[in-house]
Amino acid sequence: MTKEMRAFRRLHSAATATSVAGSDSLARLLAAAGRGDQAAFGMLYDELAGLVHGIVLRVVRDPSQAEEVTQEVFVELWRLAPRYEESRGSVKSWTATLAHRRAIDRVRSEQASRNRMERDAAGRPGEVESVGDIVETSLDNARVRRALGSLTPSQREAVELAYFGGHTYREVAVLLQVPEGTVKSRIRDGMIRLRDELGASS
Repeated sequence: MTKEMRAFRRLHSAATATSVAGSDSLARLLAAAGRGDQAAFGMLYDELAGLVHGIVLRVVRDPSQAEEVTQEVFVELWRLAPRYEESRGSVKSWTATLAHRRAIDRVRSEQASRNRMERDAAGRPGEVESVGDIVETSLDNARVRRALGSLTPSQREAVELAYFGGHTYREVAVLLQVPEGTVKSRIRDGMIRLRDELGASS
């Protein structure tokens, strides 16, 4: 079991123990996250991480890829939080839709990559591919990388450990040897910057 997966399971266990009850509570958390409240987003992550990971894993069927896609879903959720409207459905159903769509995108991208490799190995020219599907996923990944590049080194390090490495704030503080409050501030500021950067490039 990878270190990231162990961290994810610890997060999921904590979420089960401190569950925020009711869709109204989730809607309030998402609204607060949309206003830049990083603590609210952390609580939302704890509530929804198990749901998102389960959906993604059923689609991609690869644990390591499921972890990556789960984090991508939460980056997207943070970016889209200000645009959420209750008319779209509950926060859980909306998040589940985002997770399923992102997982399907990953499967399509992986399949397109395998198809290209098989054609290259066979020495046969390929048919005209669905460029839209391939390019869209590549551009999404490139946008996230560019957005991460806009952060300060300390913000990027904290964000990657927390949201891409699956570590809790306390674990990040230990790894970076800084106070937990400093970690929370770096992550909050970094995620706000990410949301702004990704929103500007959409």
